[in-house]
Amino acid sequence: MAECIMVQGTMSGAGKSLLVTALCRIFAHEGLRVVPFKSQNMALNSFVTPDGLELGRAQAVQAEAAGVACDVRMNPILLKPSSETGSQLIVMGEVRGQYDAADYFKMKRGLIPEILRAYNSLAQENDVIVIEGAGSPAEINLREDDIVNMGLAELVNAPVLLAGDIDRGGVFAQLYGTLALLRQEERQRVIGTVINKFRGDVELLRPGLRQLEELTCVPVLGVVPWLDTDIDDEDSLAPRLTRRPEKRTLDIAVIRLPHISNFTDFPPLEEHPAIGVRYVERKDALGTPDLVILPGTKNTTGDLQWLWESGLADEILRLHQAGVPVLGICGGYQMLGRRLSDPEGVEQQGEFEGLGLLPCETVFAREKTRTRRTAVCTAAPFAGAALEGYEIHMGDTRGAIAAFCRFADGTEDGAVGENVFGTYLHGLFDSGELTGRLAAWLAGRRGISVPEANLEPRAAYRNRQYDRLADAVESSLDMKTIRKAMEAFSHDNTAR
Repeated sequence: MAECIMVQGTMSGAGKSLLVTALCRIFAHEGLRVVPFKSQNMALNSFVTPDGLELGRAQAVQAEAAGVACDVRMNPILLKPSSETGSQLIVMGEVRGQYDAADYFKMKRGLIPEILRAYNSLAQENDVIVIEGAGSPAEINLREDDIVNMGLAELVNAPVLLAGDIDRGGVFAQLYGTLALLRQEERQRVIGTVINKFRGDVELLRPGLRQLEELTCVPVLGVVPWLDTDIDDEDSLAPRLTRRPEKRTLDIAVIRLPHISNFTDFPPLEEHPAIGVRYVERKDALGTPDLVILPGTKNTTGDLQWLWESGLADEILRLHQAGVPVLGICGGYQMLGRRLSDPEGVEQQGEFEGLGLLPCETVFAREKTRTRRTAVCTAAPFAGAALEGYEIHMGDTRGAIAAFCRFADGTEDGAVGENVFGTYLHGLFDSGELTGRLAAWLAGRRGISVPEANLEPRAAYRNRQYDRLADAVESSLDMKTIRKAMEAFSHDNTAR
């Protein structure tokens, strides 16, 4: 059975996902067969496995860093929030239903057998499993039914690294308070703490580290510096969605929908030196961009209503009348049509008026489409651009007069109108070909030119980022102590 190490955090956003990604890469560089594991993930960014199942985007990223294909066993439970209190429940890659929080908490312990089957089968096939927790283990109101932090650590007998985020302030209180709220048997699993996202001279931190170790009797096993690496974000709390973009020649505005999903589609655009990408959630911030993008969403009909109520829908229609192009991806594509119908109540039962910029109508159905795709763009400004991506959506859209692209199997996807484009294909900018043609077309519309960019395929770019991350984390952590603890816990499992 595989050795394991678990990374928990003092809060959401403490850097657990990045540490797991780094450890996967470090162990892979040692020649070990390593995989990530997160028993329960709550995220709107998801990915499709090679066999057409769905898992959290973070585990797909971690698998890529480990040099292996993503596998639904790496994330047996995925919750995709669709409202303030409800989520779509996905178990082993398949939709199991829509649950409000109270009902899910009543039944989640019943999912433990499926979690353990997934974990144990991975453990039989690999040398190391790097496990990611969720939120904080000090959420004492959730302790009794925990299946993702200390509850899981006990089930698989995992040693734990506890990470705190110094960038938010109060990191010593974060770590001390979290350890203080753990039960004694839980504290004994914590082999060390890690301070994440540190900026400055680590020597100035030393007195505090020593005092923290004295107070908690837990060693500090590393201070990881603030890392300027570009690795896909997991959810809509991502800093990318709120930061101010640098001024560039071309301005692309992505509408930040309340349930925006799979916004990992857009970082490749920023690799082009002429393109600036900003995320907009108010009509007075939209301005006059060169392109408006409606992204994917987990609640298409709800976010469409928000679009009308916020005034952004009318503003997008005004911009379109003024000649500004519009692109919709997945849920955004569905919104661009004339009508959306939900007869079965997949999201909310009824009929909804779309923006009417494409001659399409969407009917929602309970069966979810999950497919990896290769395609060629057929839309006139970008015709011939090679595309590679994936579909994740519920619903069928029909009525297109002209398609956006043609898949390798000969079927067509999407729709094209007058400077309006829609597609179900996520990841459409990853190859770099569409990005280059888009930049040239947008610039030409303004009567200017932009230099041709030698855009690196996204996969090669991500691999360089994983190496940078792994090198920085490996030099910051006491890997020798971590490996000894992993071996000790593994021997304990064998003795059992």
